[in-house]
Parts: sequence; C-alpha cells; structure tokens
Amino acid sequence: MARRDEQRGGGRNRQEEERDSDIVEKLVHINRVAATVKGGRRFSFAALMVVGDQKGRVGFGHGKAREVPEAIRKATEEAKKTMIRVPLRESRTLHHDGNGRWGAGKVMVRSAPPGTGVIAGGPMRAVLETLGVQDVVGKSVGSSNPYNMVRATFEALKAQSSPRQIAAKRGKKVSDVLGRRADAAAAQAADVEG
Repeated sequence: MARRDEQRGGGRNRQEEERDSDIVEKLVHINRVAATVKGGRRFSFAALMVVGDQKGRVGFGHGKAREVPEAIRKATEEAKKTMIRVPLRESRTLHHDGNGRWGAGKVMVRSAPPGTGVIAGGPMRAVLETLGVQDVVGKSVGSSNPYNMVRATFEALKAQSSPRQIAAKRGKKVSDVLGRRADAAAAQAADVEG
C-alpha cells in the first residue's frame, strides 16, 4: 500500500525529509482556553510554535486542540508551511535595523557586532534563535502579547533586504550600492592580510 502512495506522489520525498530533519522547533506559548457549553466548561489548548533551520528561514504557527501534544503538532505543521527567508549578513546578524508592528505589539531589531549574542526577550528571542542570528539586539515596546510580538517580529524581518537585492532593484553592482565605506573596509582588510 505504501508503494502505491509513493507512485501517486502521496509519499514524502527524501529532500523534504532531509529539510525537516534540520529544523529547530520552539514552543513560545501555550494557553488554556475554555468554552462554556450546556454541561459546563470545555477546556482546550492553544499553542504558538516557532520553527527555523538556523540558516535564514523561519516560520510560526498557531494550533488549537483538546490535548497539548496535538495542539503543538498542529502549530508546528502550520509553522513549517509559512516559513519565510531572511537575508543574513555573514550568516550571523541582520543587514540593517528594522521596526515591526502588529496590533499593539511593536518591536525594533538592530544588527550587532560579533560577540554581542542574541539580546532579546521572550517570543522575540525564540524567533531570532530559530532564524540563526547570533548577534542581534531586539527591543519590544508596547504589547507583551506573544502572538502580537511574534507577528511584529516577522514584519520587521520581512522588511530586511540585502545589498544584493537592492543592487538588483536599482540595476547597479553591489559595490556601487555599498559605496565608499565598503571599499575602505575591503582595502583595510587587504592591508591586514598583507
């Protein structure tokens, strides 16, 4: 039976399994919600999950079920479907500062020099760690609601753009976009090596 599913395309291919194997999952928040029904209250659980490959891809999902493990599974599946790619500088920090807002949740993210670490709290920290950022400063002002904080962080990350993307939009070379500072930094690096 399994072979027939694979022939139809119902089975998962190896690339998908390999991609899922290096994905990091973090539980951000779990909430017990009650629905009042005729016989009393019916409890269920809502889970907020963040997943990422720690190489520039991250996603979040929300799942709700009568049991905690089932809510986590649903949230994880949704998070994997909604992953976004964020350009990272030197695979360790963001290219530039950014602001994000969702509802009353407002966040600021700033790129940082090597050795800074992830300076962010709560839901923001979970998002940035699963993204694979090693040096970043994050600040949340406004709502501390984890759902709004995660969505605001994603808004800030979606606004990130790399010099390569900017150069492609403007029809220029990357060196033209980066300007004199990059040329001076490259010359200084060459002097240090030589």
